[in-house]
Amino acid sequence: MSRQEKLAFTVNGETHDLDIPVNRTLIDLIKEDLGLIGTKDGCRQGVCGACTVLVDEVPVRSCLALAVRCGGKQITTIEGLMNGGQLHPLQQAFIDNGAVQCGYCTPGFLMMAAAFLKENPAPSEEEIREALVGNICRCTGYSGSVRAVMAVAESEATNQPKSPGLPS
Repeated sequence: MSRQEKLAFTVNGETHDLDIPVNRTLIDLIKEDLGLIGTKDGCRQGVCGACTVLVDEVPVRSCLALAVRCGGKQITTIEGLMNGGQLHPLQQAFIDNGAVQCGYCTPGFLMMAAAFLKENPAPSEEEIREALVGNICRCTGYSGSVRAVMAVAESEATNQPKSPGLPS
């Protein structure tokens, strides 16, 4: 039996205190211990991006991350993107732009896109493509995902209040 460590962390705004084997991956903690099934387990090698979650707002491949390294941190899974039952704008944009087919890669794309747009709210198409390069889709390709992220970025830009004193 593996050594265990007491772990306190927050997932999607909910605090948890658990005894975790020191070799437990973050994806196993999320799916098996917490019962959150939205994060997908694609390759277990950190290559496909399907398991991407945010740890303190930074995208992390949860299949490679040890859960004990996440003690005291804020973890956001795909379930945490929704706000009060409302789809996140990226989730709706993926639907609207045909970026979802089988849906297996979608959670990873969404988590990566959410972190990317927080860092770069007005990206170019090329910057979006570069940001999503680590996520693999075998069904739809990448055009719909890029369109969806671009649509959210453009929507957010048009909804931003103008700062006083700055030229229009």
